[in-house]
Amino acid sequence: MSDQSVPDNTGLNLPTNLQIFGKVDPNVRKPTAIVNDSVITGTDVDQRVALIAMANEGAKLSPEDRDRLKLQVLRQLIDETLQIQEAKTADITITPAELTQSYDAVSKRFNRTPATMAAYLRQTGSSDRSLKRQIEGELAWQRYLRRRVEPFVNVGDEEVKGIIDRLEAAKGTDEFNLKEIYLAGNATNGQQVYANARQLIQEIQKGTQPFESYARQFSEASTRAVGGDLGWVRASTLPPELAQATQSMQVGQVAGPIEVSGGYSILYLTDKRQVLTADPRDARLSLKQLTLRFPPNTSQAQAAARAEAFARATKDLRGCGTVEKVAAGIGADVVDNDTVRIRDLPPQLQEVMLKLQVGESSPPFGSAEQGVRALVLCGRDDPQSGNLPSSEQIQGQLEQQRVNLRAQQKLRDLRRDAVVEYR
Repeated sequence: MSDQSVPDNTGLNLPTNLQIFGKVDPNVRKPTAIVNDSVITGTDVDQRVALIAMANEGAKLSPEDRDRLKLQVLRQLIDETLQIQEAKTADITITPAELTQSYDAVSKRFNRTPATMAAYLRQTGSSDRSLKRQIEGELAWQRYLRRRVEPFVNVGDEEVKGIIDRLEAAKGTDEFNLKEIYLAGNATNGQQVYANARQLIQEIQKGTQPFESYARQFSEASTRAVGGDLGWVRASTLPPELAQATQSMQVGQVAGPIEVSGGYSILYLTDKRQVLTADPRDARLSLKQLTLRFPPNTSQAQAAARAEAFARATKDLRGCGTVEKVAAGIGADVVDNDTVRIRDLPPQLQEVMLKLQVGESSPPFGSAEQGVRALVLCGRDDPQSGNLPSSEQIQGQLEQQRVNLRAQQKLRDLRRDAVVEYR
């Protein structure tokens, strides 16, 4: 038999060339648990899965994806139960009136009344009870952190000054806007977690849901609540494994699974800039947009012909003052917008708009279904040189980071002390 031993980097003093006795599949588990005498039922899990699917615009899940999501949801419900229980030890209880108020606010965001929201949730396989339970967990944990953690987080003036000094010294270095999904893994389940991460990346790359939705569903880091957002960071502040991956990524790219301490990370690079350096993509543009809509059932050939005629017309523009006249001649609509940042445009248009002079038009863009468009540049306000964040901003960011770290540590302690019985 070949040697199956691996170096023990876990600190668990594992035997070399170990053998598994018995047949155990950790993924075969009924979705029911008792957490310190609080019961989580299979219905609780099914309704939360349906709630996640509803929040992601009715995402269709394969049987395999649904089974994997059920296990993830069960872990989240266990954490949620532990958080609510711990909040109650600090005399924090979310009242029915507070739950109703928050539930009504969520209903409004979905353009529904509380009554029609409840009916809609039942129709999708969830319930208002499941949504209110999620709201209760989030509110209880937030208040617990404010009462038991935040008062003991301190950031000194010297520490803030040190960061400002380091920012000035780092001027011109790259800074990355990252989102992360962290999946906890150990020597026992590491291979399965890695496989799950690979499958998750494949789903993300299909583009059916935004990265943030997957982060809220699957990430086991405290940033799950904010869609995995790590904010703007420099490579030097990241763990070495993440720093190496980040520096080789392109904007819009997803990378992973990246093995890190305690599990695996999936990274999404949403933007990139240089510290305290003005970025041309932060320029604000004054634009006129011309839109030529196509009749229904327009063929690709007809669309191409009309787009070519549209291109000839926009090429003859003589500044923004002639836009309305040209638009009237070709039957196009005109919309003004004076607040567009270049970085907020699709990547293909960013490169085009960076090169345009005032009064010039972009090449036509669009589709046979949605018509053809062009952007005419009427004015441009270039960004000022990058400014240092204020001391108050830096202090707030540091305090939030430390609260998040202590929240993770507290949740790990609660998990270790919990009595969880699966049924």
